[in-house]
Amino acid sequence: MFTGIVQGFGLLKQQWGSTLKVEVSSGFRDRLVLGGSVAVNGVCLTVRELASEAFLADLSQETTLRTTLGRLQAHTRVNLELPVSPEGSLDGHIVLGHVDTVGRVKAIVREREGRNFTFSYPPEFSRYIVEKGAVAVDGISLTPFQVTGGTFRCAIIPKTFKATNLQGLSVGDPVNIEFDILAKYVERMTRRVH
Repeated sequence: MFTGIVQGFGLLKQQWGSTLKVEVSSGFRDRLVLGGSVAVNGVCLTVRELASEAFLADLSQETTLRTTLGRLQAHTRVNLELPVSPEGSLDGHIVLGHVDTVGRVKAIVREREGRNFTFSYPPEFSRYIVEKGAVAVDGISLTPFQVTGGTFRCAIIPKTFKATNLQGLSVGDPVNIEFDILAKYVERMTRRVH
């Protein structure tokens, strides 16, 4: 489980077949565990191999189809997060790293030091998102302040903008979206009751 608080950047060095090689700082690399989990742009991956200042991870067919990872170009900057530990704090929200869909950046508006981002997504996921709720975009825990059928807007504070891949995104770029797991469980439970 993750929290959506990005802990660092990685640089996609290579992708061949279903394998990614991500370059990371030595400090981040030292915290990785062989066979352990790491979120890359919000996608939970298993560390297959550790190299000097890099790690390798495999992509399943489902991951390639449902996320942006299979489409990334070499030298793309990616968000990284390690799983939360039992003694860690839950500063963002519960993020599993199981991406629901790929959305797109629809608009970026500068507001003082920050930005307002509007993201589009397939409208069938609208039931899982509410204003002032939680959503993960490329692994970043965000709070939508405006939700319409198929779009949501989030205010991005300067710290988040500088500490994530949002600074490199443009209108039209694809992003991984994971909707709130609690909303999915509530829907499932209420369906069973009726």
